[in-house]
Amino acid sequence: MSLKLDLRIGAEWRSGASTFGSTNPYTGKVWSEIPEATPQDVDDAVMAAREAFDSGPWPRMTVEERSGYLHTLADLIERDAGKLAELESKDNGKGLREIVGQIRAIPDWYRYFARLAAVQDGRVVNTAKPNFMGLVIEEPVGVIAAILPWNSPLFLLAFKLAPALAVGCTFVAKPSEVASTSILSFAKLIEEAGIPAGVFNTLSGENAEVGARLVGSRLVDKVSFTGSEKVGALVAQSAGSNLADVALELGGKSANIVFADADIDAAVNGLVAGIFAAGGQTCIAGSRGLVHESIYEEVIEKVVARARTIKQGDPLDLETDMGPLASALQFDKVNHYCDLARENGIEIRYGGTPSELGGQFFLPTVMVDVSEDHPVWCEEIFGPILAFQKFSTEEEAYTLANNSQYGLAAGVWTKDIQRVLRAAKRLRAGTVWVNSYRTMGASMPFGGVKRSGHGRENGVEGLREFLETKAIWIETEGATRDPFTVG
Repeated sequence: MSLKLDLRIGAEWRSGASTFGSTNPYTGKVWSEIPEATPQDVDDAVMAAREAFDSGPWPRMTVEERSGYLHTLADLIERDAGKLAELESKDNGKGLREIVGQIRAIPDWYRYFARLAAVQDGRVVNTAKPNFMGLVIEEPVGVIAAILPWNSPLFLLAFKLAPALAVGCTFVAKPSEVASTSILSFAKLIEEAGIPAGVFNTLSGENAEVGARLVGSRLVDKVSFTGSEKVGALVAQSAGSNLADVALELGGKSANIVFADADIDAAVNGLVAGIFAAGGQTCIAGSRGLVHESIYEEVIEKVVARARTIKQGDPLDLETDMGPLASALQFDKVNHYCDLARENGIEIRYGGTPSELGGQFFLPTVMVDVSEDHPVWCEEIFGPILAFQKFSTEEEAYTLANNSQYGLAAGVWTKDIQRVLRAAKRLRAGTVWVNSYRTMGASMPFGGVKRSGHGRENGVEGLREFLETKAIWIETEGATRDPFTVG
């Protein structure tokens, strides 16, 4: 019997006009029923958030009061972490081993932003006018519309929701039609935590009109989107027609650079983590391996040897390293790029074909000597394909790494601290990991440059995304002035 979910709109639970099935990528069977939101559901969800912001208690609470609710929510997430992780694994096929770790980390986001919001102060400004005092304060932006991806729904929701709630915003979340179950279920924890009705609302649907109507609403103050570059451009265009603010976290084609002095075993581990964890279905995937020519073959041989040992199977088995790809569409896309590589004579050192397990399983794939202009090197694939290229000089490494339309992340492997500092400056990426890869934390800002988007999540910068600055001029002497001049 499949799990049946409802929409959370204001104080109501709604079943939607109809339902569509969520297919478990491992079993190939429909396992949950997701409500299809109607245009009226979308309008009602936005109105519920609008009313909760304009006249409800949430923005008018003290920071300490809101923080109490966020700490309660964090406790509930901890309590249900195993259940929530299983829901996500059944939805998108990611290994339970990884998802459990993500879900157990999520409470840190709500607790961190609860603390951070409490120490945000305004300031008194010297106005350079003897009879005026200047105050600058920060206020919540208002109603937030969030469009979430399918690869890490609850984890990436926390990047947006935790700071937004902490400062007093209200929220409408629209998860991906590929993986809606965990976010719709999460709404029950919001209710259990006692957060007022209308503060957090959910919408879901296979019809693209659901998301389009949400981001195009005139009652939305800011749109926060995580997903593909193509859809992100449409979101920005739609929200921009209403002059709503937009934050975009888009694609990536990140370089993982291994210098000659690196700890090779550590770098190999980082290369594997960067692309084969989660089946490469992450925006930060280190899909381009740049290795110094002196250690190029050694590194590739070790990566291939490790790839051969990757265990594929049931995502709910904690011994599984890689589950199936999340959808048939994603499977076909990965297969297409491998076929294209073969047609163009690119050497596939390992993988490049579907796994013998069948279904949507695809082998971890290693390609070598991939040219800079080939689609495998240039385009985001969102799958377990690692493309290698060698370099001879440090300058060449930076040039190759930066020669991309994306700029989300990069990895650097070296023992030379001076090179570390040079690389951190030279690489055009929102995040640079040194002797590590895929490390995340609530206190460190995250976001990209170039076509990887704009705006930042997490850290102080992530909190400010949901705040607006207000300037207050206070006349102190009761003086009058010529009304036809600037004061």
